[in-house]
Amino acid sequence: MPRDYGRLMAELAESYRQHSPKSAQLNERARQVLVDGGNHALRLIDPFPPRVVRASGAYIWDEDGHAILDFWQGHFGNILGHNPPEIGALLAEAFAGGSGLQTGFTDRLQIETAEILCRQTGAERARFTTSGSLATMYAILLARAFTGRNLVMKVSGGWHGAQPWGLKGVSYEPGQGFNHLDSQGLPPALADELLLTRYNDTQMLTDQFRQFGDRLACFIVEPFIGSGGSIPAKREYLRAARQLTARYGTVLILDEVISGFRFRAGDMGALYGVVPDLATFGKIMGGGMPVTAVAGRADILNLSGRAGGSKVKFSGGTYSGHPASLLAAKAMMTYLAEHEQEVYTQLGELGAKARLASEGAFAAEGIYSRCTGHSDELLLGSSMVHLHFPYRPDQPLDCPEDVFDPARCDPTLSEHVLRLALLQEDVHTVHGLGSLSCAHTEADLTRLAEACRCVARRIKPYLALPSV
Repeated sequence: MPRDYGRLMAELAESYRQHSPKSAQLNERARQVLVDGGNHALRLIDPFPPRVVRASGAYIWDEDGHAILDFWQGHFGNILGHNPPEIGALLAEAFAGGSGLQTGFTDRLQIETAEILCRQTGAERARFTTSGSLATMYAILLARAFTGRNLVMKVSGGWHGAQPWGLKGVSYEPGQGFNHLDSQGLPPALADELLLTRYNDTQMLTDQFRQFGDRLACFIVEPFIGSGGSIPAKREYLRAARQLTARYGTVLILDEVISGFRFRAGDMGALYGVVPDLATFGKIMGGGMPVTAVAGRADILNLSGRAGGSKVKFSGGTYSGHPASLLAAKAMMTYLAEHEQEVYTQLGELGAKARLASEGAFAAEGIYSRCTGHSDELLLGSSMVHLHFPYRPDQPLDCPEDVFDPARCDPTLSEHVLRLALLQEDVHTVHGLGSLSCAHTEADLTRLAEACRCVARRIKPYLALPSV
């Protein structure tokens, strides 16, 4: 049975109000004009989020004057830290020189940015838009048009944005697992157009392709599943996905909004030797600005242009190809390509130390935990870290079902209790911990370990042995 954290969460909420009274007051003001006081559900920590006034490097500063060590880093997008000078200086120069805001015209910058993206990922064509939700939606539209099929396959627990084909199988519900729609307002028939499969389960994937392969328009999958537990795909699984989609004429879409430029200066698929038909990119690629892209095969992407009869209305939106966003994207991708060895070596080392620091801190207080985010068979280093609390040391952590089923792990402790408790130690985490940036230091990881030990001592009295 899941543990009951009601009393602990109430105590944490009250102490947090005392810790951050100005953010608490601003939250009440925000709730008068904004739904729940903000614009993104994951930012709206219960009972209220810190209200940020400044961000630099590994830290954010809130209205109450706290210097908060941040491991979310702009929804995992700030690989160089908050407001890196490599990007900020260029934007300031552009604005001062009379460029950077929307013009509605094309320019040289769009070409140069697309050239870098295609070169670093092996894509034949690219088209920019402004959010990961739009990028994955357009990719699926292209796949359905290209194949003439309707059925879309995705992974249980995978998040592909707030768009219709992404809103099934996202959250785990007792008694249902992931097999349900995650939003009202969707067409009821949509549930029948979305087929769920289990991450890293090659046999299940093979069986489903045998049954549904000639009806599948696309299989959209993250090579590194983010909100589903920070778990990398197994080599045999992703290669099987490529082989099966090719055999059945299904479009393989790699959602690399999180993984793109996170593990190398380009796509993560290349580490597996897997070339998708389409891929989506965002977050790190944008250098802190709102830009995403769909990239891949010319014959599929051309369906949105004159060569393909403009059959798919992938216009991208008013702010697609926004000058400031593309300037930041060009600068970030160029920087990462030119400093690839040092950046990813540093990030890998920091990630490994963060895993040791957090696991070791809880172990020192007698609480067993285990981090995902790395792969011994593939990733020499990983800057993604998700701390889980399995009930048994031999519990596999290979798919979202492993980490979100309350009979196997304690997701409430990882996702909610830990976040609120650490925030009162002036450490901000999300999804069990988050991501490292080049701005983090070993001193920051020492601070993380100390904070985790404080939290462990605080929550330990509430950890009764569960019935599993």
